[in-house]
Amino acid sequence: MTHEHTTATATGPTTAPADVTAFPADRHTGCPFDPPAELAALREESPLRRMRYPDGHRGWLATGHTAVRAIMADPRFSARYELLHLPTPGLEGVEIPPAAPGDFTGMDAPDHTRYRRLLTGRFTVRRMRLLTERVEELTAQHLDAMAAAGPDADLVEAYAQPVPAQMICELLGVPYADREQFTGHVATLFDQRASADERAAAYGAIEAYVKDLAVAKRAEPTDDLLSDLTSTDLTDDELAGVGSLLLAAGLDTTANMIALGTFALLSNPEQLAALRAEPELAAPAVEELLRYLTVADPAVRTALEDVVVEGRLIKAGESVTLSFQAANRDPARFPEPDRLDLRRAATGHVAFGHGPHQCLGQQLARVEMQIALPALLRRFPTLRLAVDPSEVPLREQNNIYGVRSLPVTWDEQ
Repeated sequence: MTHEHTTATATGPTTAPADVTAFPADRHTGCPFDPPAELAALREESPLRRMRYPDGHRGWLATGHTAVRAIMADPRFSARYELLHLPTPGLEGVEIPPAAPGDFTGMDAPDHTRYRRLLTGRFTVRRMRLLTERVEELTAQHLDAMAAAGPDADLVEAYAQPVPAQMICELLGVPYADREQFTGHVATLFDQRASADERAAAYGAIEAYVKDLAVAKRAEPTDDLLSDLTSTDLTDDELAGVGSLLLAAGLDTTANMIALGTFALLSNPEQLAALRAEPELAAPAVEELLRYLTVADPAVRTALEDVVVEGRLIKAGESVTLSFQAANRDPARFPEPDRLDLRRAATGHVAFGHGPHQCLGQQLARVEMQIALPALLRRFPTLRLAVDPSEVPLREQNNIYGVRSLPVTWDEQ
């Protein structure tokens, strides 16, 4: 990765880094919270450099904070699925179809704008804060259940998964009792080991479930987001697409942040003690954990026209893989980036993306984390891992990083 080759310019020969031959995805570096070590080395050489994709496409890899934010905010870069080359091995030769109706993450303006406008007012900071009381109720219920079951638990199963799962189900109007019908499909959707056909089948199953639900809501609306959306101009197919997208994202990402965030805090006793002692640290702590852990990575964009970024010419049709992990550990933006510091002003991180495609549910995720993490630490002052940190199973082959389980224990009071 460190070899260079010479290119000629009008002012004479210059050196450029050699192409990256594969996106660095192995996070197993000794510290379960750090991105692949290779990303930092690549970013130090050049925050934007050439990368060879598994399908042979010669595109780019962005690892610098400035470069990633610039590309995410620039409408000259497309998010349309059918234009993207993917850095994930095993999908070579797979023709990516255009986004299904309602799946606005794979669309550009004006289609993307239409969906976002319908949803943005329903995900405002104020509206999400109104859900605070319900999040507090759910966390208390699950903490009570943990305490009653005894001083040992898998935090993922007992707490990290059910709290955000129940919240997104209630928000959308999805019966929580039906969750077994789609949670397995959501896991397949984010599993990098799953084939393209398996992922497509999983998404189709989720979409079919949500479409049936949307049809029922249209006939008999209730007090929830899906019913609310039936009063718009969205078709049943579009409602299914929007609902599937929100359901899948709401089930998996926050759950992994709560579990992995707890693991990180238990591994950093000074930071853990600070959060326990200072409740006002909850909001900055969540931002720092989002920056430090960055569970969703990477994203891909394709240039619609020639664009110069960081002095490099990205030509029309070339894809850029954006590493949020690397950008959030960029020392040019965050001093001592590999250190977890809950008092850090971590604003400007890209854990939720950036620009027009920034995560729609970010305010709900913040509310859930700001309540769930301090509540857990208050309820169990002696909370600790029940296994050696090296024995915690990680979700390494997954689009959403995290832990598969987190065995914890505590002293009964």
